[in-house]
Amino acid sequence: RYVCLSVVDTGTGMDAATLASATDPFFTTKGVGKGTGLGLSMVHGFIAQLGGRFILKSEKGVGTTAELWMPVATPGSLAKPAISSPAMAPVPGLCVLVVDDDSLVLTSTSLLLEDLGHRVISAASGAQALEVFGTSPAIDLVITDMAMPHMNGAQLAQVIRGIKPQVPIILATGYADRLEGFVTELPRLSKPFTQLHLVEIIAQAMK
Repeated sequence: RYVCLSVVDTGTGMDAATLASATDPFFTTKGVGKGTGLGLSMVHGFIAQLGGRFILKSEKGVGTTAELWMPVATPGSLAKPAISSPAMAPVPGLCVLVVDDDSLVLTSTSLLLEDLGHRVISAASGAQALEVFGTSPAIDLVITDMAMPHMNGAQLAQVIRGIKPQVPIILATGYADRLEGFVTELPRLSKPFTQLHLVEIIAQAMK
């Protein structure tokens, strides 16, 4: 079951080519300095993390319809607010290496971290992450997706641990992965996650 929030306008609309690229990160039809092209991609990534869908329908000269399909919460699915335990204070000013092969998730996670005051270096694969890690000695924390082609998050974590054992590593995953070795003890960030989840897991990892 889903709830659909539909926003409709009667503007100029988009042709087929523009519509096909509308949610791509950094794609924009605005002039230089007037748009980042991240708005729709962030919405797309956020809704995907919630288990929903973002659907755009548009016709040139007619207008555009944006549909946000969000799964209905079921009894017991909402976390109860913590009353007895105090909220964890955010850890400021870290240099965080974020690794994810999904460009939308990579972008949204990076922006959430930057909003918390962290400096972010992003990588779209394990190989790219290792290349960046070797040239950026100032990295304080690594947040890596688990399910990636060629080199998954656990394998990346093992290599990084061999290079610099003291760097904290967080595994982000939407699955109940079967892990072995030291990675079973790493902090786990369950997808979909919110900015509050990031604050809590970072505080845990940086203890």
